[in-house]
Amino acid sequence: MRYIGRWLRTGAAGVVLGVALAGCGQASPEHGGAAEPDLGIGHVHGLGVDPADGALYVAGHYGLFKVTSPTTMARVADRNQDHMGFTIVGPKTFLASGHPSAEDVSPERPPHLGLIRSADAGVTWKTVSADGSADFHSIQPAGDNLYAFDSQTSKIWRSLDGGATWTQGSEGQAIDLGAGAEQPSRVYATTPDGLKVSEDGGVSFTGVTKAPLLSHVDVLPGEMLVGAGADGQIHTSPDAGKTWTAAGKLPGQASAFTAVDRQRLLAALEDGTVLESKDGGKTFATAFRAAG
Repeated sequence: MRYIGRWLRTGAAGVVLGVALAGCGQASPEHGGAAEPDLGIGHVHGLGVDPADGALYVAGHYGLFKVTSPTTMARVADRNQDHMGFTIVGPKTFLASGHPSAEDVSPERPPHLGLIRSADAGVTWKTVSADGSADFHSIQPAGDNLYAFDSQTSKIWRSLDGGATWTQGSEGQAIDLGAGAEQPSRVYATTPDGLKVSEDGGVSFTGVTKAPLLSHVDVLPGEMLVGAGADGQIHTSPDAGKTWTAAGKLPGQASAFTAVDRQRLLAALEDGTVLESKDGGKTFATAFRAAG
């Protein structure tokens, strides 16, 4: 299943961003017994670092991959299901959504995975909730809260029990969500109309008036925001979005973005290249690029 890209616009700056939530990158993983021909990674939906061993994971349209060198990846568990909303929430503990692989689709099997969870670094997954109904394009933990944007209802969902049950909040279009444990009822959303924030757990949103146009945003301790702009510019805010500073710039739009901490940032480009910053976004180096 392919996704329709969303477009972010700002009339003031005249910037147009096509966030390609569809499409496939060109990176090719190591062959590890998967069916031939290998489908590759496809479009990158998520990035994360496992605190258990420091390994970098890339979640794509055709599977979850562990980076094994700057030019090689290993497909986890020979599985090629789509991993949307991928996020690492603890050692070897991953959350995701998305769609089953082509061989697992059937008329009796709805093509939406709902919320799934892995406790063994993606080797096996268990359904938590909303199987067959929800397709979470963004999943964001915030202390005891869990937020998700469901593409099927176009609503922000909130859970207070790890995703077992949900309440549905504001309706609209969101590309990415950001939230933190310090203010668990506050959630940010990057939208076609700019960055928005909710102070009531996603029930209602208002615009963050001074924010740049962002495709992705993360919340770090101390009410710091880090985001990737429509043009690849990295922006940071030390005061919950009141003021912003531009750091370095990516060579293209980010298809996925994660702030591991204040200094370590990860970004994927449309061709599947993964870049890493260790200085808060001032400069980026290649963490993975397909050989050849």
